Amino acid sequence: MANFDALIIGFGKAGKTLAGSLAAQNWKVALVEEDPKMYGGTCINIACIPTKLLMHDALEGKDYASAIERKFTTIEKLNNKNYHTVADLDNAEVIDGKATFLNDKEVEVKKNDGSKETLTADKIFINTGAKTAIPPLEGDMDSDKIYTSTSLLEEKKLPETLTIVGGGYIGLEFATMYNAFGSTVNVIVPNDAILENEDEEIAKEITKDLKESGVNFIFGNSAEKVTDNGNDITVHLSESEDITSQAVLFATGRKPNTEGLGLENTSVKVNDKGAIEVNDHLETSVENIFALGDVKGGMQFTYTSLDDFRIVNDYLLSEGKYTFKERQNVQYSMFIDPVFSRIGYTLDEAKEKGYNAKENSMAMSGHPRSHVNNETRGIFKAVVDTDSKKILGAHLYGVNSEELINTVKLAMDHDIQYTSLRDMMYNHPNMSEAFNNLFDI
Repeated sequence: MANFDALIIGFGKAGKTLAGSLAAQNWKVALVEEDPKMYGGTCINIACIPTKLLMHDALEGKDYASAIERKFTTIEKLNNKNYHTVADLDNAEVIDGKATFLNDKEVEVKKNDGSKETLTADKIFINTGAKTAIPPLEGDMDSDKIYTSTSLLEEKKLPETLTIVGGGYIGLEFATMYNAFGSTVNVIVPNDAILENEDEEIAKEITKDLKESGVNFIFGNSAEKVTDNGNDITVHLSESEDITSQAVLFATGRKPNTEGLGLENTSVKVNDKGAIEVNDHLETSVENIFALGDVKGGMQFTYTSLDDFRIVNDYLLSEGKYTFKERQNVQYSMFIDPVFSRIGYTLDEAKEKGYNAKENSMAMSGHPRSHVNNETRGIFKAVVDTDSKKILGAHLYGVNSEELINTVKLAMDHDIQYTSLRDMMYNHPNMSEAFNNLFDI
């Protein structure tokens, strides 16, 4: 039985970064990863990087085959680089295999070479991420024409017709991407609109732009059954006519990946959504067992996983002052065309919280840089508290919003008043000078 100072299960952003930090402090570290294709975690291998690479090439007018080939080449390089960031450390070891808890202290690893080994560690970290949640529909759910966001990215041939079940962030990104490559895309949405938790005006504008680009929405419908017809596949809908296409993508959310971990053999608590429960230091209900990243539920972003590392690293190696409850103002972007980014409250949400809130909006068609970019679609909105001058939220639908939202976060995190963004001198012409007008409230 091998013993380590730290046993990390899963090669995601938080896990690999923690492995490097602890190894640098002379901890003896083992990092167990079941799938060699996942060195570096979800973002690098099957999510952020490959999808944004394909989106870039699609919007640049590149053909699908060459874009997919570039994706394979790029991900292989990044995967290999990430492996060596841990494997080449003096005090760290990468173990290829499936980890299963035997109890609160012992973990059995079924190695990919067929052997087994039981490991113990002073500290154990679960960093196994999340996986696609596919609803249990009737019909031919084992069809090779059904895809997840992971498996579709492995296809070297572009489907001429694609049905996407789910109109959330992942579904809309894939709709944008495959539509740009030339697929005929239908999106099945159970509600009467997309993005119902976002600003209503911006959501409507996004819907309009996606429709004008060629994406077809089928609102108020649920997928009930699928039928593989041999050459194509049919999705049977609850309220409308059936939809037949060459491929079906289920973009119906992701769930914490705890299956097969053997948590039933431990005292680690899991909530009703399948996420591992943690305290403010990300320690589970079992002392010295921690959970980081998507497996603990909540927002599923590589940067929140990196922040999980900061919390645990501070707890283990410093004073533990930075905790989960200290995290605030988490921004996010949906990489459609143009990109939509958000942080904080909508106007209605801010008023419900009791703020004396006001909002300003700015159409990108009125911004000089938009005309330079030859992209005038989009709306920027800002929500502020007129009493304290705090920024309460920003909703940016337009070019470079994924960059601009970080400036807003910096201001919010450090209590910089919205008037500072309003009065700042920006160089010209660029997108950030939109803040001069946006925050003129």
